[in-house]
Amino acid sequence: MPTIFSKIISGELPSDIVYRDDLVTAFRDINPLAPTHILIVPNKEIATVNDLTDDDERIAGRLFLAARRIAEQEGIAQDGYRLIVNCNRDGGQEVYHLHMHLLGGRPIGPMVVRH
Repeated sequence: MPTIFSKIISGELPSDIVYRDDLVTAFRDINPLAPTHILIVPNKEIATVNDLTDDDERIAGRLFLAARRIAEQEGIAQDGYRLIVNCNRDGGQEVYHLHMHLLGGRPIGPMVVRH
């Protein structure tokens, strides 16, 4: 069954796409946690970081290169931004389609919230 992100990539679901190439697609988060909150996802369905293979090396690298390009395009590269990749339940992953959060546009705060 396709993930919600696969449906966005295919155009089945609407989204505000800010970047797309042959390996990744990036779109604005519908519940942003910062002025700039963009999700960068592989076009290929890969459930988690744990599911990456050696054959996916180009995809993994492209996530970071796309993040750099998008940060420049959004005007947040100079001041800074945060990239987050969650893995599995304890890591906070909610959609099991590998994705990177790009957050910026204001100071983001501490790396991890203490409980």
